[in-house]
Amino acid sequence: MHELHLHDGPFNLIKNGTKTIEMRLYDEKRRMLKVGDIIEFTNRSTSEKIKTRVKALYEYSTFEELYEHFDKISLGYGKDEEANPHDMDIYYPLEEQKKLGVVAIEIELVK
Repeated sequence: MHELHLHDGPFNLIKNGTKTIEMRLYDEKRRMLKVGDIIEFTNRSTSEKIKTRVKALYEYSTFEELYEHFDKISLGYGKDEEANPHDMDIYYPLEEQKKLGVVAIEIELVK
């Protein structure tokens, strides 16, 4: 099982089934993920945990490329929000994105 931490907003969107794509830098830890693996997400604010199963993994060079392939709701944006790949630059510097690439992790809740 893999363990990842999330802020309250994205955590709740995964919990309610709206956000089905988790985006991460494709670093050494994420390269260990395989389809069918379980990811336990922990809410950074409340320490609540939820389990998800990896349905698919999609590799991209940058978040800009990743954003072109998914609808904004599945990425965690609201219908009235603009989906901007540069939102991810806060978490992952562009140099790191170009060096390691990024991954879209398609997930489903495990009941």
